[in-house]
Amino acid sequence: MNIIKPNKLQKGDTIAIIAPAGNVEKDKILNSVRYFENLGYKIKLGKNIFNQDRYLAGTDEERLNDLHEAFADNEVKAIFCARGGYGSIRLINRIDYELIRNNPKIFCGYSDVTALSLMFLKKAGLITYSAPMPKGDFQPEDIDKFTEYNFWNALTNNSLTITTQNLKTYKDGDAKGILWGGNLATICSLCGLDFIPDEKFIFFAEDLNEPVYKIDRSLRQLMNIDKFRQNVSAVILGDFLGVEEYNDQLGKLFNELAQELNVPVYGGYQISHGKTKVTVPVGANCQLENKNLHINY
Repeated sequence: MNIIKPNKLQKGDTIAIIAPAGNVEKDKILNSVRYFENLGYKIKLGKNIFNQDRYLAGTDEERLNDLHEAFADNEVKAIFCARGGYGSIRLINRIDYELIRNNPKIFCGYSDVTALSLMFLKKAGLITYSAPMPKGDFQPEDIDKFTEYNFWNALTNNSLTITTQNLKTYKDGDAKGILWGGNLATICSLCGLDFIPDEKFIFFAEDLNEPVYKIDRSLRQLMNIDKFRQNVSAVILGDFLGVEEYNDQLGKLFNELAQELNVPVYGGYQISHGKTKVTVPVGANCQLENKNLHINY
């Protein structure tokens, strides 16, 4: 795959905020706009971002147009998805991937936006970011400092290291590959499409409010794909929030995962739906060494 690295963000750059998935509250977005502008960035909002009377943040066509317009706009250097929720997968078969390939930009989001990130990488070769989003993470009065620092560090530098203070080792070892993954349930919604990387990859995953058996089922869906088994070189597990009372079962599941895949498997990384999270460049070259992720992009 010909990997495309977007230019790093600089003060004064223009950022587009779009809503490819669920509805967003106007006050939340305007609060985040104030935050970004106070840091020295210019903001453009998608035309359909405040469609409160829709099932999602606009019709599929409206949300798709905002996505395409943001990539086509030469002034825009980065695109931040306002929120996740649901709806991104409804766009993936209608996206102009050649437009994205010819106009590479920073693209940020997590949760449901995972579907767009993985398809952008597969179809356009674009590195994107599993990253915090304006609605939930960039409200000026309630920003997590760890999340904030890691976000701007990832978008303005060419390398970073991701560590963990709460390491769980299911199978020890080192590995190389591109970083690939995101929200587990969303990843599995892509099954049946051509979305697995053709090269070796380090798989990272997190989820929210999914019982252990559904986490198991999602992992099994991926493990039933030959290309996944052939190309996965390690597994990095973030937070699986909402299943704390079943942590013992979850640990047993991850031990079985490590034994069956026979690759390094570690847990405890701050890749999360929670307030405190790291920003992860999807598609970037990565080396897992001594439990740390060393990323160059």
